[in-house]
Parts: sequence; C-alpha cells; structure tokens
Amino acid sequence: MASLAPKPGSDHRSESTTDSGLTLKPVYRAQDAGPQPPDPGQYPFTRGIYPEMYRRRPWTIRQYAGFGSAAETNRRFRYLLGQGQTGLSVAFDLPTQMGHDADAIMARGEVGKVGVSISSLKDMETLLDGIPLSEVSTSMTINAPAALLLLLYELVAEQQGVPGNRLNGTVQNDILKEYAARGTYIFPPRPSMRLTTDLFAYCKQRLPSWNTISISGYHLREAGATAVQELGFTMAHAIAYVDAARAAGLEVAEFAPRLSFFFAVFSDFFEEVAKFRAARTIWARLMMDRYGVRDGRAQALRFHTQTGGSTLTAQQPYNNIVRVALQAMSAVLGGTQSLHANSFDEALGLPSETAATLSVRTQQLIAHETNVASVADPLGGSYLVEALTTELESGARALIGEVDRRGGAIEAIETGFTQDAIQESAYRFQQAVEEGRRVVVGVNRFTGDDDAVEIVKISPKHEREQVEALRQLRAERDAARVEAQLAEVRRAAEGSANLLPPMRDALKAYATIGEVCGVLRDVFGEYRPGTRS
Repeated sequence: MASLAPKPGSDHRSESTTDSGLTLKPVYRAQDAGPQPPDPGQYPFTRGIYPEMYRRRPWTIRQYAGFGSAAETNRRFRYLLGQGQTGLSVAFDLPTQMGHDADAIMARGEVGKVGVSISSLKDMETLLDGIPLSEVSTSMTINAPAALLLLLYELVAEQQGVPGNRLNGTVQNDILKEYAARGTYIFPPRPSMRLTTDLFAYCKQRLPSWNTISISGYHLREAGATAVQELGFTMAHAIAYVDAARAAGLEVAEFAPRLSFFFAVFSDFFEEVAKFRAARTIWARLMMDRYGVRDGRAQALRFHTQTGGSTLTAQQPYNNIVRVALQAMSAVLGGTQSLHANSFDEALGLPSETAATLSVRTQQLIAHETNVASVADPLGGSYLVEALTTELESGARALIGEVDRRGGAIEAIETGFTQDAIQESAYRFQQAVEEGRRVVVGVNRFTGDDDAVEIVKISPKHEREQVEALRQLRAERDAARVEAQLAEVRRAAEGSANLLPPMRDALKAYATIGEVCGVLRDVFGEYRPGTRS
C-alpha cells in the first residue's frame, strides 16, 4: 500500500516539519528549488493561470452568508454588497442540504440554523429580491440537491429578464466529498453522479458561463486531511467526475473549462502557498497526460479558497482576526481566484455584522494596501516554496496512484479507504495538540482570559414562519399541475433522460425541494455508509 503522505506516521507539526509532515531544512538553497517553472499563464500554470494575475483580474471577495429566513439573508447580502463584496456566497441550512422542506419532521430545530432555509421557488424569489443577477457572481454551497437550487436560481433570473448565458457563478455540486468527509448526502454515489453529469449537460445548453462543479478539498481538510491528502483526494475525485461525464457522452475539452475547485487555507503559511501552486501543476498535467486535452482553458485550474474554519478557536476569539488575515494572505500569494475570509466569531456562532464586515475589510487591506497583487506569483523562485511545491505534488500524485489502484474514487469511498486515511490524520493532529507538540495559541499555550464576544442566535420564530409560509404555498398553488410534473420527474428518474428539465418544470409549478427529492428517494434509495450502490 502506498503511503498517504510523504512522512506516514510522523508527528503532526514539530519545529522541523510542516503540517503535512514534510521535513523542513534549516536553510534552503538553489539546488533544493530545482528547475524554475514556466512564467505565469503558461503550462502547467504552476505560477498562476494568467500572465499578470491580479493586475489582469482581481480575486473575487466572496463572503459566505446565510441564516434564518430568506428575507433576513437577503438583507445581509445587500449589506455585504454595499460594503464592497464583489460576489455572493450562499450558505443553506441542513434541511435544505439534505433535501427536506422546513416542515419535515427531520427539519425540526434546524431550520435556518447554519444557513438560509429554502424550500421552494417562493423562498428563492425572496432571497434574491432586488439583487441584479446579471451583474453579480453567485456561489451556492449545496451538493445533494445542487441541481434543484441551481434551477431555482435560473427561474428567478428568468423573472428578472436575465437570460441563462448572462448568469455567472458556481454550484458546489461535489457529492463525493460528502461521502468522504462531510455527510450531507441523500442518494447512493452512482445515481448522485448521474445528477452531477446531467447538470453538466444541462448547463452546456442553457447556462454556458456557469461553473458546474466546485470540486472541494476544503471539507476534506476540515475533517482532518493533511495538505497532501487534500490535494490527492480532491484530484482523485475530479478524475471520477471527468470519467463519469465522459461515460455520459460529454467531451472533456468542452466541459472541463467550467470545472472549478475549492480549497482550504490553513496556517502553515509557506506550505499553503506551495499547495496551490502544486494543485495547478497537477491539474494541468492530468488534463494533458491522462485526457489529451491541450486547451489552456481546460488545463488552467481555477479555485475558490476559504480560510480554515476548524483553525478558529472559541478561546481568545480575537486571535482569529490575525489567523484569518495570515491565511488570506497565503491564499492570495498562492494565486486564488476567489476568497472567503472567515469571521473571527464563527467558532462561537453565526458571524455578526461587525465580524463579517471586518472579514471583507481584511481582504480589501490585502488587495489595496500591501501591493502583493501587483506582481504575479511574488514568492516564485523562493527556494523553500519551490521545494515544497515539488514535494506536495509528488505526495499528492502518489496518493492519486493509490486511489487508481483501488479502482477509483468511488471504490475508495465505498471501501472506506478515503475516510480511514483522513480520520487517521485527524487523530494524529488532535493527539499532537493535546500533547503540546502542535501549538495552538490561546488553547494549549499562551492561555488566559477569553474575550467577551456577541453571539448571533437564530430565533425559533423563523422556523414557525417558514412552516406557515409552506402551508400557505401548498394551499394556493395548482396541486394537479404539481402532481403531474412530479410524475414526469419520476418517469425521467426511472429512465435515462436528463433529470433537470422535468425537475425545472416541477419547481416552476412551485413543487418543493422536499417533494422533488422525495420522488428521487423513491427511485434511487438513500445512501447508508457501508452499502454499495
């Protein structure tokens, strides 16, 4: 069995290793860096996907937001846009992520808690009220019911008179990482992959500028993966999506330019910069060597970054302001296309307006006061960064090879290989923290009194109001039309036709997310860990 990281079994983070266990020398010299990669904008894009990087196009400041009702989240969106945020990022509550309506038994006590509650087109209309969808790029963090939320977005855009070819944004739509690390799945892997590739085909026809998937290493890292594992497993998942789309008859060179990635950025500053450079290199070479794709638009890996949520501490929460600023700087120096800087209070609850504003200001300070955006790949040529880039690429490639030998990403998930590897790394990290080998300021060293911080709480009234609104919707809509459209969804699910057109018709008739997912549950079943689809 191949190693999961360059230093299997090594202690998490000592003074001479990175977070991934890569050994650090006291000093790096030219021979450690090896041959210099080509300039930014040139294959394999190690140094950046554009020749001038942020001089050509600044990264998108995209704060993740969503809580309570659609109306309340709409107010937060408008506020953040007014503060200079340049893109929306929608957080959905757990019932929505699991395909349950707000009035479902499984939703009780969770409506609006960790994101906005969306049950129908009516909610999406409220969420996006007054927001010009032709001008704003929107990211939606949704996976199992991703196609449904994208269809709702498209329907609201139609109401605004915005054609599909003018919509820009990303839907996460990465179901494999849910099985591997996060847990908000509904259907078994193989019908879930069908939904993913159906969305690829649908967007090619109707939403050509939409990024059809954001292949996520972020959640793997949050679950305990090392930087090497984040790269290796994420790329293995990307291979699975590309292979599934090819099997569905899609051309890689046509859909690959609309694939995007989502990475975490943690506190090991130089390893994180190197990780992003390695990611671009691996993807470009996968496109060229494995799939024979020579189009630079398909080879160039585009990614969103979020600072590490699990690195935030409830103890001394103002320390998180510094953590987030350093992590955000690392992401920018690594060449991200889009960035969310966590709010300092997120280890305690939902971000307050003050904390969210400070996170936007953090990015603006980096963009406008540090001058780091004026030069493409400013750390390129650093002996340390070049050496780490090579080591991270090598370790990730070894892990991709191991997943290939095990039959691919789906097989690795179904047999528990991926989950076990991540859990082992998480255990070793926690062990290092508890033993003091991994310093967490304010937690296991330099402890003291905690700062008083306002905690945002969601009122139970939101759930009551959402349930009542659903009852009213069901009473007022054309019930016969809804039933007819849901029957079409069932017919498509039982066959092989693309699922999105009938689902779109059902949602347009004000069928709910829970009702559409209920039909799919009947046909596809629900996933249970340890079972095969």
